[in-house]
Amino acid sequence: MFNKQNKEAQTITFHHYGRKGYSIFNSLKREVRIGVLTIATLSTATLDKVEASNPTLLPNIEDFADDEKSMAEVTVSGTMAPLTQLQSARIVSVLTREDIQRAGAQSVNDLMKLATGVDVRQRGGFGVQTDISIDGGIFDQITLLLNGVNISNPHTGHLAADFPVSISDIERIEVLEGAASRVYGGTAFGGAINIVTHKDAQSNLSAGAEAGSWGTMQADGRVAWVTPNLANRISGGGGRSDGGTTNSDWRKGQLYYQGSFDNQSLTLNWQAGFSKKQYGANTFYSAAYPNQFERNERYLMSVGAETKGKFVFTPSVYWNRTYDNFELIRDSRTGENFHQADAYGIKIGGHFGWWGGRTAIGADIRQEGILSTSLGKDLEEKQYVMAHGGKDDEVYYTRQDDRTNISFNLEHNILLEHWTISAGLMSSMSTSVDHKFRVYPGIDVAYRPTTNWKVYLSYNKGFRLPSFTELYYKSATHEGNKGLKPEESQSIQPGATYTRSGLQGTVRGFYHRGNNMIDWVMYAPEDTYHSTAFNLDNMGVQAELKLKFNDLMGSDTWLQTFNLGYTYIHQKRHDDQEIYKSNYALEYLRHKLTASLSHKVFSKLSANWNLRWQDRMGSYVVYETSAETGKPMATNRLQAYHPYATLDVKLQWTDKKFNLYVQGSNITNHRYFDLGNIPQPGICVLAGARINLNL
Repeated sequence: MFNKQNKEAQTITFHHYGRKGYSIFNSLKREVRIGVLTIATLSTATLDKVEASNPTLLPNIEDFADDEKSMAEVTVSGTMAPLTQLQSARIVSVLTREDIQRAGAQSVNDLMKLATGVDVRQRGGFGVQTDISIDGGIFDQITLLLNGVNISNPHTGHLAADFPVSISDIERIEVLEGAASRVYGGTAFGGAINIVTHKDAQSNLSAGAEAGSWGTMQADGRVAWVTPNLANRISGGGGRSDGGTTNSDWRKGQLYYQGSFDNQSLTLNWQAGFSKKQYGANTFYSAAYPNQFERNERYLMSVGAETKGKFVFTPSVYWNRTYDNFELIRDSRTGENFHQADAYGIKIGGHFGWWGGRTAIGADIRQEGILSTSLGKDLEEKQYVMAHGGKDDEVYYTRQDDRTNISFNLEHNILLEHWTISAGLMSSMSTSVDHKFRVYPGIDVAYRPTTNWKVYLSYNKGFRLPSFTELYYKSATHEGNKGLKPEESQSIQPGATYTRSGLQGTVRGFYHRGNNMIDWVMYAPEDTYHSTAFNLDNMGVQAELKLKFNDLMGSDTWLQTFNLGYTYIHQKRHDDQEIYKSNYALEYLRHKLTASLSHKVFSKLSANWNLRWQDRMGSYVVYETSAETGKPMATNRLQAYHPYATLDVKLQWTDKKFNLYVQGSNITNHRYFDLGNIPQPGICVLAGARINLNL
């Protein structure tokens, strides 16, 4: 499950998009691989001269016990300059490759459910459309990254979690909880999730397929070609299913390529991805229309570089495009709309070490725009653009909007034997607001009394621009608000971690004070949803425990791992105006409990069990079928969300070259709702196989 750090036997692993050995760690006489989610995550940090100039800043790793050496790993530190896990002043959760292989997940989005502080609200099975949020926020308030590249969607967060990679492509998933705007920009209002794909050490070939319930079939494959200085990897996959509920069938495919080049003076990394899917959207956006349908396409590419030397220069460029076609009534023009959202940018940064610590600077220019049949400002007829995916030549984008966001970042890290102090700020301006720069500071402090304990305290300010949907969307049931202001928050997070051989525990608290928090609300039973804003206090506590029985007992055991996590959240809205119903912001998880257990069965056969229990606040409008029309009609009755639990299991036979498995999700066949009036599928059983060959 989600770990705060990773460990490999006899190897200190510093996770990153690129992995190379560096001279500062030669004395360890171990393989060293480096990486961190930073403002220039695409590149690899050179730390030899940095550490050599500050020999007293890092305690001697050889003084640690073997199991505590993993504390010196670099993960998502929440800083612009790369810091080891020992030095990091933020708590970060990491879902490792081992955790991913054990999990009985059907999609990348399903993996997120294992994170204690992450709320995953599915509209359809298999992650067809998913809203992901952190610490009681909403889906538009986090930054989603693929190998450190921001792939968040300015159109709507509903489509942000559409990844061009499959589960088998992923090396790990990193979750940074809490405001991180000073490092990752405005979309990191409530945190960041980084999906890191596998980086191959040698040429190889892999392929897999699975099939099961509801006519579900999925397959994927990849090939990697690796030389001493050049690495290339291409993967692709697709699948189809009847979906498990009415009008929830889907078909999807994806293609992904990544490459890297490395020599003594420079590291280059690049990636490109494509995904396409179409799906029945039963009651997804309104229970009055059970026969909705949607099509999505996504394209992305990025190139990043990093120099090697005393000052590490880290430029990168990226581009994302998303197409969306929605049908209110399937195979009908009624309520149909088309959208094309683009986001592209240039990031320039660097970091260097000196006697006073480690300093990083950066600048980011991000352009966001949308062409649409319903969102944005009206275009003149001569400016109309033919809509992508239209069934004939009569469909045009008639509306448009765009904005330019500019930010400058500065950070300094003071690294002492028992202390880390990381302070920085971001100055940001958007052409969609008032062309004025605003400053968002933050400071993180960590104290290490021993190699086992670390105590944290963080304060950060965050902001987020409204999505184009929140600003402009208008229908019979929804009305956007062009006057929305950027959301702003102040976030305080205390916490502590304890790590010893085979055991790791974490306790974290958080308090977020939010201003101009955006939500869709109804003020009366007969009202439509209005995009509005209010002030909101969001607070909670989180605790996690991880056990590795082999390390804990000092011998090979039948039980392998056990993980337990719990989050409690409370919110308080500050507004004199009463509301009838909130659609997102106030429908948070009051309680979430996750537990997983892995154990051997016999020989190479093992089992992994995942239990998730959650209790959601809020309610939804009950719809009943009209006796006169036979169509769903809204009542004046609100139904509170009921707590529910799901149990998943995966049995797998693991060998060096192949893997056979059977997995079942929701094996108790429990009926539940993540979003009102959208029933989730019952028990789903899939069987699959995967082969891995070195070339």
